[in-house]
Amino acid sequence: MKKLIILLISISVAIIYPAFGQKADKNEVKTKGAYYTGKYRNLFLEDGHSKKEIHAKNEAAFQLLFHGDSATQKVYFEAGKNNNGLLAYVSDVLHNDIRSEGMSYGMMIAVQMNKKAEFDAIWNYSMTYMYVNNPDHPSDGYFSWSLKRDGTPNSETPAPDGEEYWVMALYFASHRWGDGTGIYNYKEWADKILTAMVHHPLKSGMTKFGPRNVGNMVNEDAKMIRFVPNTDSWGFSDPSYHLPAFYELWAKWGPAADRSFWAAAADTSRSFFQKCTNKKTALAPDYANFDGTPFSRGTYTRSANFSYDARRTQMNWSVDWSWWQKDPREQLLSNKLQTFFKSQGMDTYGCQFTLDGLPLDNNHAKGLVATNAIASLAATHSLAKEFTEALWNTPVPLAFNERYYEGLLYMMAMLHCSGEFRIW
Repeated sequence: MKKLIILLISISVAIIYPAFGQKADKNEVKTKGAYYTGKYRNLFLEDGHSKKEIHAKNEAAFQLLFHGDSATQKVYFEAGKNNNGLLAYVSDVLHNDIRSEGMSYGMMIAVQMNKKAEFDAIWNYSMTYMYVNNPDHPSDGYFSWSLKRDGTPNSETPAPDGEEYWVMALYFASHRWGDGTGIYNYKEWADKILTAMVHHPLKSGMTKFGPRNVGNMVNEDAKMIRFVPNTDSWGFSDPSYHLPAFYELWAKWGPAADRSFWAAAADTSRSFFQKCTNKKTALAPDYANFDGTPFSRGTYTRSANFSYDARRTQMNWSVDWSWWQKDPREQLLSNKLQTFFKSQGMDTYGCQFTLDGLPLDNNHAKGLVATNAIASLAATHSLAKEFTEALWNTPVPLAFNERYYEGLLYMMAMLHCSGEFRIW
């Protein structure tokens, strides 16, 4: 009798709390995404590689990119300490600067790999040098998107992809390691940044680079992320900034007042992927209008093409499918995209195209190999294995012109494809 009671209690708990302590509604438990099951596909294991081999490969890549030789390998650099502890930054070594994109990616990689010291050091540097904490400044509550390597800004306005990854990494850190005090109260800071993203007032003021007008990071009518919150460039979006897998979590964990917005934004992004991608190739543009049409204007002459930003879009829809499985159209997108790249030659395809598939260069970029492998999380055809094996056989990007962007995408792809990039 006692065993029966325990069994019934266990079944009840499993129904109410399907994964990671999150309460499910009656509709949610019908899906099979990793959020509900706690199970993440290990594509490399499916391809025949051992768990030990996979984990060792990920750890070796991390050690090279974060703790390898400063001149030839790493992008993570220690920068002394202050009252909050150690400081470190992730550098775009090619352009000799520090970007919010790379800092937030670095923190995400660190929390996924249980590297708390590196996580805290990057966060400390972000708060010390990048965060704008001045009520009179138009970017108050945001992070400068680019700094010189001495910590002085190249810009004092933000780019939303940095804030998005910072928020998600901080929530994961809160759940994995627990909250500390001050800047290390991870959840408190995630909530604060997320609130600013939605509710930042339109502010006009002076920066070191002249007057700027900065508003919120979302278009509330369109229910989607902007390209930037600066009013001179906020009337369109960037498909690679759309992160419905994250938005679903913010609709559960974020400030209560904005949960319905993020739930709607997740659905909007899934439809946006369908609108902005080419019907045959599934290629997305770097930038797109809110209706999904490619954006190209003035200095953004290449933004209507599939280029450096756009390669992250397939990562976003594929991870969304892996975690939530709410839109089967994402599977079709991955199938189309991989079919297109297969047609271009698995070992030779370039990294920039018109949306209908005309090649614009012949650079076989490791970062694109990486995100095309992540597309296998959603793909249903036999080609998927070829793309994950292509990533497996790709060396860690260490060349001076690829170590930062290609390297960070490679590292995240290795974690995604090995089932080691998880919801915490």
